[in-house]
Amino acid sequence: MSYLKKPISLLVISLLIVVIGSFIAYQFNSSNGDVDVSRIYFETERGELSGLLYKPDGADQEAKPTLITTHGYLNSAEMQDAQAIEMSKRGYVVLALDQYDHGHSTGTMEKPVPFFSFWPHAIHDAVQYMYDQDYVLKDEEGNGIIAVSGHSMGGFSSTHAVMLDEMQYEETGIRKIYGSLTMGSDYQWLRSLDYSDEDINSLYGPRTSGKIAGKYDEFFFDGEAAANGTPVVKKDYVHTEEGQGFLGNPENPKAGEVYEVAGGKRVIYQPNETHPWNHFSKESTGHAIDFYDMTFADYSDRVQIGDDGQTWVFKEYASFVALIGFFMLFIPVIRLLSKLPFFKNIYTTKPAPLPEPKTNGGKLAAHILIILGALFPAVFFSALYGEDFYGMRLLRQISMVTIAFSGIVLIYSFVKNLDKHIKTGSAVMLLLGVVQYIFLRSQSEFIEVSEFFGGPTVNPIVYWAINVAIVMLMVMVAYHYVSKKPEGATIENYGVKASFKTILSSLVTAVVAVAIGYGFLYLIDALFTVDFRLWTFAVKTFESQHVVALLKYAPLFFIYFFIVGVSVNVNTASEKYDGMKGYIVAILHFIGGLVLYLVYQYGLLFITGTAGYPGESLSSILVIGLVPVLLIAAVFNRYLFRKTGNVYVGTFLNTILMTMITLANTALYTIL
Repeated sequence: MSYLKKPISLLVISLLIVVIGSFIAYQFNSSNGDVDVSRIYFETERGELSGLLYKPDGADQEAKPTLITTHGYLNSAEMQDAQAIEMSKRGYVVLALDQYDHGHSTGTMEKPVPFFSFWPHAIHDAVQYMYDQDYVLKDEEGNGIIAVSGHSMGGFSSTHAVMLDEMQYEETGIRKIYGSLTMGSDYQWLRSLDYSDEDINSLYGPRTSGKIAGKYDEFFFDGEAAANGTPVVKKDYVHTEEGQGFLGNPENPKAGEVYEVAGGKRVIYQPNETHPWNHFSKESTGHAIDFYDMTFADYSDRVQIGDDGQTWVFKEYASFVALIGFFMLFIPVIRLLSKLPFFKNIYTTKPAPLPEPKTNGGKLAAHILIILGALFPAVFFSALYGEDFYGMRLLRQISMVTIAFSGIVLIYSFVKNLDKHIKTGSAVMLLLGVVQYIFLRSQSEFIEVSEFFGGPTVNPIVYWAINVAIVMLMVMVAYHYVSKKPEGATIENYGVKASFKTILSSLVTAVVAVAIGYGFLYLIDALFTVDFRLWTFAVKTFESQHVVALLKYAPLFFIYFFIVGVSVNVNTASEKYDGMKGYIVAILHFIGGLVLYLVYQYGLLFITGTAGYPGESLSSILVIGLVPVLLIAAVFNRYLFRKTGNVYVGTFLNTILMTMITLANTALYTIL
């Protein structure tokens, strides 16, 4: 395997993995070329919507039943791959839609409450556009043969589109929407638009309508649990008042059974799934196929009815292969760039390995640093992300204790004229304690969506990341001055000391490497209309507003990746961590606690019916997405530190790459 150590060989292998994985993904995405997949854009009165249009062969000659499907709050159109692939290969026209301010769509509405700027009209506006297309089937009376579907917020958007369509029917006599299927959404946020359950249920009209209500959904399907602030519990939606109302209040309703209501059909499916699991489930996709078979049974001459085979998952696996190749690509690209005159300045003298701690106290301190580095980010994630009162109060109290203790030590060190390193260490700890306390007090202001920071889920992640960085820096400072400095450690041992030329060349190297990686992604997108992904973790193309946001958020994420990267170096600076053991420690440092958090959260949910943190719904889902991001960051950080002798290339690469991945996959508001 020595050829893998040669950057040219590794580059070729990486590119082959990307191309082969993407080509296979394209074959399944396009049903072996029988479906044309393209990205479309169209203007509306509320902005510009975009989506992936799946158009089967023959649709331009013979109009087809159509499905418009969309994603939830944190995602984009590609999250609807399962429905898009399965229904388009059966002959349906499918539009997988980016809602306003998500993916490639942009909203232009004023946003005093940004959350309500995108979902209430996204599907409705897409229906107006699709209804006017010749390839979309209409019946003899002009009614649209269009189904709408969405996950989570997309489900609210779909239901609201049906309601608006029924209201318009009273004026026009035409229904543009023929049926609707929602996943992972109940009536919770529709009520915020001043609709009652009776209003919603009556406005379905005679359409065929269905709901996929996962029993372990983190958000919805149990109004009492949500009202108590503990939504992450096992659900039985079909037996709730809301679920029964949707089904027309039958006696002893059953999941999966079809009920006649107001001249239409209604059904609730209840898979044993969590909220994000709906995206990556053969069971939920099977329910969707069955639902559309029932809904469009009268159009069997234009679409396939009764075909239960599913192939979408193979597209996902192939995209995952391409995703692996994408990340592999950065290693040979950086190594090849470093052979050029300016870029070779990224290399510095490799720090001399530190000796193992000689005392039991030193050994204990080393282990505490590793454990704290792994556990702190997880233990306080819900507090830092979700503004948990008790968690934040505890953090502020710890911060005040740190300030007081550091101040006392600093004063005592001057009174007794102690060693300089004690004075310096206590002064730095005092300063960091004050910074942390101020930062903890400004939580609400920091995470609030603003014109400058328009990422509603990115803001609290940045806030969490910076707090983690501050705490890690405090622990490192204490560990260095108490244990490592007496053993001869200097700043050079941690890969921090470098010339301006080294830092600048590291930044440029990372920028060029990311540009090359994303350039290849755009080429793949142009050739095959696929990106690199597995489930909720994806590397996808972006728009200009994401680049602007990158410039704003990157300096903040840099703080996290720099300090946590240095912390890993502190813990792996001795010779015994030269090999795989060093990578394991690095990975544990970045994600060890987060993995334990997920095991605790969902283990208890599936075993007992109540999650470890029953009040943490969105934050738990975000942790799922953070784990692969930080795992890859840990590997990059460790590899590039050992290769270059400093922390900067890895830090810059992680900052730029992971920030863009995060921004392109979630909501990003354009505030007016």
